Amino acid sequence: QVQLGESGGGLVQPGGSLKLSCATSGFSFSNFAMAWHRQAPEKQRELVAIITSGGRTVYADSVKGRFVISRDNDKNTVYLQMNSLKPDDTAVYYCYAASSSRDYWGQGTQVTVSS
Repeated sequence: QVQLGESGGGLVQPGGSLKLSCATSGFSFSNFAMAWHRQAPEKQRELVAIITSGGRTVYADSVKGRFVISRDNDKNTVYLQMNSLKPDDTAVYYCYAASSSRDYWGQGTQVTVSS
Protein backbone atom coordinates (compact mmCIF):
# COMPACT_ATOMS: atom_id res chain seq x y z
CA GLN A 1 0.00 0.00 0.00
CA VAL A 2 1.40 3.35 -1.06
CA GLN A 3 1.57 5.96 1.68
CA LEU A 4 2.79 9.57 1.67
CA GLY A 5 2.57 11.26 5.05
CA GLU A 6 3.33 14.96 5.42
CA SER A 7 4.28 16.54 8.72
CA GLY A 8 5.80 19.73 10.04
CA GLY A 9 3.13 22.23 9.14
CA GLY A 10 1.75 24.77 11.57
CA LEU A 11 1.43 28.43 12.42
CA VAL A 12 4.49 30.65 12.02
CA GLN A 13 5.08 34.39 12.06
CA PRO A 14 6.19 36.24 8.92
CA GLY A 15 9.94 35.86 8.49
CA GLY A 16 9.96 32.55 10.31
CA SER A 17 10.90 29.06 9.15
CA LEU A 18 9.33 25.63 8.96
CA LYS A 19 10.58 22.30 7.70
CA LEU A 20 8.09 19.94 6.12
CA SER A 21 8.70 16.22 5.87
CA CYS A 22 7.01 13.60 3.72
CA ALA A 23 7.63 10.02 4.79
CA THR A 24 6.73 7.47 2.15
CA SER A 25 6.31 3.75 1.74
CA GLY A 26 4.96 1.22 -0.73
CA PHE A 27 6.85 2.27 -3.84
CA SER A 28 10.42 2.53 -5.09
CA PHE A 29 11.17 5.96 -3.66
CA SER A 30 14.64 6.38 -5.17
CA ASN A 31 13.24 5.93 -8.69
CA PHE A 32 10.60 8.63 -8.31
CA ALA A 33 10.78 12.37 -8.73
CA MET A 34 9.39 14.04 -5.62
CA ALA A 35 7.71 17.38 -5.36
CA TRP A 36 5.85 19.75 -3.10
CA HIS A 37 2.73 21.51 -4.28
CA ARG A 38 0.53 23.93 -2.40
CA GLN A 39 -3.02 25.17 -2.58
CA ALA A 40 -4.20 28.37 -0.97
CA PRO A 41 -7.89 29.03 -0.33
CA GLU A 42 -9.79 29.70 -3.55
CA LYS A 43 -6.64 29.26 -5.64
CA GLN A 44 -5.42 26.49 -7.90
CA ARG A 45 -2.87 24.01 -6.69
CA GLU A 46 0.62 25.06 -7.75
CA LEU A 47 4.02 23.44 -7.94
CA VAL A 48 6.44 24.71 -5.30
CA ALA A 49 9.54 22.59 -5.85
CA ILE A 50 10.61 19.35 -7.42
CA ILE A 51 13.63 17.10 -6.95
CA THR A 52 14.36 14.43 -9.52
CA SER A 53 15.56 10.92 -8.77
CA GLY A 54 19.02 12.19 -9.67
CA GLY A 55 18.82 15.10 -7.26
CA ARG A 56 18.21 17.96 -9.66
CA THR A 57 15.96 20.64 -8.21
CA VAL A 58 13.56 23.17 -9.70
CA TYR A 59 11.68 25.88 -7.81
CA ALA A 60 8.75 28.15 -8.46
CA ASP A 61 9.88 31.74 -8.89
CA SER A 62 7.88 32.75 -5.83
CA VAL A 63 9.99 30.57 -3.50
CA LYS A 64 13.45 30.70 -5.12
CA GLY A 65 16.11 31.62 -2.58
CA ARG A 66 13.78 30.93 0.35
CA PHE A 67 12.80 27.25 0.08
CA VAL A 68 15.02 24.19 -0.28
CA ILE A 69 13.81 20.75 -1.30
CA SER A 70 15.88 17.69 -0.40
CA ARG A 71 15.49 13.95 -0.22
CA ASP A 72 16.88 11.07 1.81
CA ASN A 73 16.62 7.87 -0.19
CA ASP A 74 17.66 5.78 2.81
CA LYS A 75 14.68 7.08 4.78
CA ASN A 76 12.29 7.31 1.79
CA THR A 77 11.59 10.87 2.83
CA VAL A 78 11.48 14.22 1.08
CA TYR A 79 11.81 17.54 2.87
CA LEU A 80 10.96 21.17 2.25
CA GLN A 81 12.90 23.73 4.27
CA MET A 82 10.96 27.00 4.16
CA ASN A 83 12.67 30.20 5.27
CA SER A 84 11.65 33.86 5.27
CA LEU A 85 8.03 32.84 5.18
CA LYS A 86 5.44 35.31 3.99
CA PRO A 87 1.66 35.46 4.49
CA ASP A 88 1.31 34.54 0.78
CA ASP A 89 2.93 31.19 1.60
CA THR A 90 -0.16 30.23 3.59
CA ALA A 91 -1.59 27.09 2.01
CA VAL A 92 -2.03 23.37 2.33
CA TYR A 93 1.23 21.77 1.22
CA TYR A 94 1.06 18.45 -0.57
CA CYS A 95 3.76 15.86 -1.16
CA TYR A 96 3.78 14.33 -4.66
CA ALA A 97 5.64 11.37 -6.15
CA ALA A 98 5.89 10.73 -9.88
CA SER A 99 7.46 8.27 -12.25
CA SER A 100 6.92 7.72 -15.97
CA SER A 101 3.95 5.45 -15.29
CA ARG A 102 2.29 6.50 -12.04
CA ASP A 103 1.95 9.22 -9.47
CA TYR A 104 0.83 9.57 -5.87
CA TRP A 105 -0.35 12.39 -3.61
CA GLY A 106 -0.18 12.89 0.11
CA GLN A 107 -3.05 14.24 2.20
CA GLY A 108 -1.45 17.61 2.83
CA THR A 109 -0.33 19.66 5.80
CA GLN A 110 -1.50 23.17 6.63
CA VAL A 111 1.01 26.01 6.76
CA THR A 112 -0.24 29.34 8.08
CA VAL A 113 1.96 32.42 8.09
CA SER A 114 0.45 35.12 10.24
CA SER A 115 1.32 37.53 13.00
